[in-house]
Amino acid sequence: MHRIWTTWFLTFFAPLFVLAAEGPVDGDGRPLIKKLGTTALDIVENSPVVFKGKLYVFMGRHKFYFIEHETGWTTPSFASGYFGNAFVDGDTMYVTVAHAKQRVHMYTSKDLEHWEPSVILDLPGFKIYNTSICKTPDKYVMMFEIGAPKEQTGAGFTARFATSKDLKHWTVTPPECVYTKDRYSAPHCLRYLDGYFYNFYLEARPGRHYEMYVVRSKDLINWESSPLNPVLRESPEDRKPHNPKFTEAERKRIATAVNCNNSDLDFCEYKGRVVLYYSWGNQLGIEHLAEAVYDGTQAQFFRGWFPENR
Repeated sequence: MHRIWTTWFLTFFAPLFVLAAEGPVDGDGRPLIKKLGTTALDIVENSPVVFKGKLYVFMGRHKFYFIEHETGWTTPSFASGYFGNAFVDGDTMYVTVAHAKQRVHMYTSKDLEHWEPSVILDLPGFKIYNTSICKTPDKYVMMFEIGAPKEQTGAGFTARFATSKDLKHWTVTPPECVYTKDRYSAPHCLRYLDGYFYNFYLEARPGRHYEMYVVRSKDLINWESSPLNPVLRESPEDRKPHNPKFTEAERKRIATAVNCNNSDLDFCEYKGRVVLYYSWGNQLGIEHLAEAVYDGTQAQFFRGWFPENR
């Protein structure tokens, strides 16, 4: 009787446990990202982060700030710059800022109000844009987007990398640690899991379409592209007004704006699911910030893009 019960249980319920382990997928077997719609106008770079148990969204242009997701409370602005990214380690917030020049600045805070500035990269001849930091068992790794020098950038825009033991002192990896010099591949978000680095980047497609893709690597040199790419592409769901404070004029703009890209993806795990933010628009300066969710863990999300792991 016990054997019959076990067989019946495995037949009917085991697939449900497998599905739960894999995370939700769409009809094509891709991790199921549910777009919630537009939350802000003229915001591109962003970082959702969990800090001291609360979900915040880091954003801004020229001056940066954090918005507490559940209440809308906004921190005092800080850090003059253009390209910014936030990273949490323990009880400290780290913000990296670049200016399309040779330096990367870092601002650190334990309360989101008082910030300590420093310069963590100074690379003459480089043009540095977006940055993203992840943590491995033995170090921190920063991905930074470059547009120069030509011999390291290639077609541009291109991902290069630096490592640190303490988030203060950084060493740039050898030039062969790159993705990729043969085409437009603007990097936005770097994560680490199970020995792999996951690079979520912007791929330029024919007809002026820009889509988020993901590749992974164990050594930052040899990269594997997900067979399920793209991660995000433009769709009607981008236009859903997700912010009740939009005016009628703003709603009209959202409904009629040119949309040829999903870009600048960043995300974090919060209360058992992945919260994602991305930009959509014309890729020429008319942009909108949108929110999405994946009803699973970050680990499920990463593994889901590479089916052999399932």
